[in-house]
Amino acid sequence: MNEALIRSLTPSVLGVLVRRGADFAAAEDAVQDALVEAIRVWSTDPPRDPKGWLVTVAWRRFLDATRADAARRRREDLVDEEPPPGPTPAVDDTLQLYFLCAHPSLTPSSAVALTLRAVGGLTTRQIAQAYLVPEATMAQRISRAKRTVSGVRFDQPGDVATVLRVLYLVFNEGYFGDVDLAAEAIRLTRQLAAAIDHPEVAGLLALMLLHHARRAARRAADGSLVPLAEQDRGRWDTALIAEGVGILQAALARDRLGEFQAQAAIAALHADAPTAGETDWVQIVEWYDELALLTDSPIVRLNRAVAVGEADGPRAGLAALATLDDALPRYTAVAAYLHERDGNAATAARLYAEAARRAANLAERDHLTRQAARLNALRS
Repeated sequence: MNEALIRSLTPSVLGVLVRRGADFAAAEDAVQDALVEAIRVWSTDPPRDPKGWLVTVAWRRFLDATRADAARRRREDLVDEEPPPGPTPAVDDTLQLYFLCAHPSLTPSSAVALTLRAVGGLTTRQIAQAYLVPEATMAQRISRAKRTVSGVRFDQPGDVATVLRVLYLVFNEGYFGDVDLAAEAIRLTRQLAAAIDHPEVAGLLALMLLHHARRAARRAADGSLVPLAEQDRGRWDTALIAEGVGILQAALARDRLGEFQAQAAIAALHADAPTAGETDWVQIVEWYDELALLTDSPIVRLNRAVAVGEADGPRAGLAALATLDDALPRYTAVAAYLHERDGNAATAARLYAEAARRAANLAERDHLTRQAARLNALRS
């Protein structure tokens, strides 16, 4: 049995324990103990029913911890409910766990952080990067969230908006980061769309499909990043694009615009252009204006500056960029691109090199380093 299989069973096992009455923090600890035991034992004695084995061991760990706790008397009746050995029904509890982690006792940001860490499988560093905060700050936030829900019965699921935020961040980490989580995020969002008639759920699913349709073209044979303007559009998945556009059009027709629908509309305009030069940048700027009103996000305004630079020229883009905080992630890379478009190769090369030093992952750093080297070679 490999470690990846063991880890993949975590959400389902965690869901069984929560449904049987375990509070989330204690259940998570028990499941982690069971995973460690599985890694130790399964290499020489793999079980016939891996999930059933993990449920049994995790439940026993939970009960052991409960007996040692001051609340033992309130939970003694759970001892007789230990699941019997044998096959465990195959139930996908992952989406339910996303809702349970979005608990009313937590703030939305804490609920998202806890879910990403406990269910989504992201590291504290990855979550901190997504939230633009130091890793230590995010570690404290997650610890506080665990303390808040410790002892809480998870019978009051959180709201759809928080779950959508989690799914969006998981997808982004899978799409742009080092861990492939994008397909899992799409799978869960499809489940949610099938269960809930909500335009923003549809908007998020459309956004994911439209981005995922371009994934095969995002990297060259050597693994380097390929910018959108240089991608081979013949490698884009036209079936996913058509599906995403259809879902988006149906959502927009309901006239309940949200941020995910606006983002999907921007992605659809990119997908609709036969070539990079035929992209409707004016309309993209208009959608970024809508998105900025909905979110007031500095990252949205950063991306808008790029679109303005394409629609109205690089100097207009630089003017829009100048209104933003230069400490924003990718600010320096955007400045480099706009200065290059404006014909200032020396400044662009310097900024590309600086942006490379600040890059969040190896692929992005390599891409920016190549951009700097390319401009320096042209000037020599």
